[in-house]
Amino acid sequence: MGEKITGLEQITPEEIDVGLLHAYLQQLPDKALRFGVRVLLALVVFLIGVQVIKLVRRIVRRSLKRGNADIGVTQFLDSFIKVVMYTLLLFMIASGFGLDATSVVALLGSAGVAIGLAIQGSLSNFAGGVLILLLKPFRVDDYIKVDNDGHEGTVKEIQLFYTKLSTPNNHVVIIPNGTLSNSSILNMSSLTERRMDILVSISYDADIRQAREVIMRLLEEDAAVLSSMDRKVFVDALADSGVTLNVRCWADKDDFWECKWRLTEKIKYALDEAGIAIPYPQMDVHILEK
Repeated sequence: MGEKITGLEQITPEEIDVGLLHAYLQQLPDKALRFGVRVLLALVVFLIGVQVIKLVRRIVRRSLKRGNADIGVTQFLDSFIKVVMYTLLLFMIASGFGLDATSVVALLGSAGVAIGLAIQGSLSNFAGGVLILLLKPFRVDDYIKVDNDGHEGTVKEIQLFYTKLSTPNNHVVIIPNGTLSNSSILNMSSLTERRMDILVSISYDADIRQAREVIMRLLEEDAAVLSSMDRKVFVDALADSGVTLNVRCWADKDDFWECKWRLTEKIKYALDEAGIAIPYPQMDVHILEK
């Protein structure tokens, strides 16, 4: 027994390190091969999972479409399914590398307060999206204006955390759902008719009655102006340089802008033909001599 102990004591630390290194190098090809196989399998699982997620999303969208679901609801659920399924796919791949999903969930649960504070903005946006879908203050393709920040445009998408607007100058505005759910929203598409107000300034020397008759004739001739709704031409203000007339009428929401642009141009030509001047801003200066 003493001889064996003496024999072990003769092994130097350098020899132990060399032996461990030699053993590690011998095992390295096997470890690299196993790791490479895991990476390859993870890549295959990821590619298959992506296709499965796309298939599931496609089936859900078609089902909702056949059920005549609102476009906003379809977009929101599609975003929700996408986030959930990609999260599950990543957990599945991570578990293939030895990561215990139960431990991760327990860790997330214990860190729930800190995580909640970190993602409270996202949670607020998610809750805002749910409220938008439930209360329906607007739908996809509605034209809205947000009072808080002045953004306005046509609703294109209602996603999980944000809503996309397309502005009249073809810009895309992305607004968090939490902001929209806590803002005053002007929905200009909820009703079929829209009222237009065209402000026209005429000279103080012009005949207001004649100007009213000329403009009313245009309103009666334009097919887009709704004859069933109120049409008025009235004095809106006595401004510094002229009398401001308000031309008020109604049109279908789809014809609103074309009708307004057309009437504004026709009013200018009609007033010119009637000899009614549209004044420029002017100022009378009186010099008092001492």
